Amino acid sequence: MVAGEAEAFAMLERQRTDGARWLWFHAASLGEFEQGRPLMEEIRQRYPDWKILLTFFSPSGYEVRKDYKGADLVCYLPLDTPRNVRRFLKAARPSMAFFIKYEFWKNYLTELRRQGIPAYSVCSIFREQQLFFRWYGGFYRDVLKCFTHLYVQNEESRQLLQRIGVTDVTVAGDTRFDRVVEICRQAKDLPLVERFKGGNDCTLVAGSSWAPDEDLFIPYFNRHPGMKLVIAPHVIDESHITEIISKLERPFVRYSQATDESIRRADCLIIDCFGLLSSIYRYGEVAYIGGGFGVSIHNTLEAAVYGIPVVFGPNNRKFMEAQGLKACQGGFEISGKADFERLMDRFFSDYGFLDKSGKKAGNYVRDHTGALQKMLHGLQGKLSS
Repeated sequence: MVAGEAEAFAMLERQRTDGARWLWFHAASLGEFEQGRPLMEEIRQRYPDWKILLTFFSPSGYEVRKDYKGADLVCYLPLDTPRNVRRFLKAARPSMAFFIKYEFWKNYLTELRRQGIPAYSVCSIFREQQLFFRWYGGFYRDVLKCFTHLYVQNEESRQLLQRIGVTDVTVAGDTRFDRVVEICRQAKDLPLVERFKGGNDCTLVAGSSWAPDEDLFIPYFNRHPGMKLVIAPHVIDESHITEIISKLERPFVRYSQATDESIRRADCLIIDCFGLLSSIYRYGEVAYIGGGFGVSIHNTLEAAVYGIPVVFGPNNRKFMEAQGLKACQGGFEISGKADFERLMDRFFSDYGFLDKSGKKAGNYVRDHTGALQKMLHGLQGKLSS
């Protein structure tokens, strides 16, 4: 990261085209990038004369997306010091800046305002406990007032901002809903997974799982011969794959080693490569989303968009979409093994309940699309000029 930040200035000078107009998007890491991605790609399609600069703070974002074709230049963002800020903006010369979700950089935002460069916060979300809303949070409130406009995810955020005098706010929603609908439309056909599933109508897809998750669903799978299981673990190193295999008591196959013959004999398919999970969910009747017994759950929308119920552990409170799925009864929180087993028994014995739950999950996703169009509507005057 330190080396990448030092290289950023040289990259800007080396790859910029004189006279071009640039939009600058900044994402802390990969998750924030995915929220800003729909806006970047739609702008690129509708307004091809604009060039796009994409910056990251975290190596986990930059290293994965440094070759992203939706931007003309991808680099690290140098640390938020007054000298770095002045040097960066002189080299980048953005016409507009977009900070995704939780990105509030004091010196960058202050200098953008001083230079008259519009700055937007997109897909941001605010909570009562944040420093902006504490009696001693004046410094942080001043940062928010540097934005030209904030596109927030929900009404609660708008009301909190209004309370501290920030009124240039639009409740747009979350572009992740738009993104997963688009991913669903473009989902890959996976012949090996199709052959694995066969005619089975009791298939559980476990996505981004960790060991505590696997300790819940693998014993259940072992005891239910009518069920098939697809495991796409969050970590696919050999030690974790070996740990998963040691818990299985029924025939399995690794995706990377599967043949037409071995895939048909297997009851469990282990996905030991990246990039397939969002397409694999379509083959399940139920999705289990990992991480809820650790730091936090992973992406529930990628599964829910296919109209299947999603199951996850208790660490989901900070995720608006998880709360929404629970409220509409398309998502189900479990606290342990007994909860999980009761829920799975009901899903696979009451297909009416399974079908209704899945439809509620799918409808929830589709009912919350539209954030992208709301933001574009607000920005079109600036982008067209």
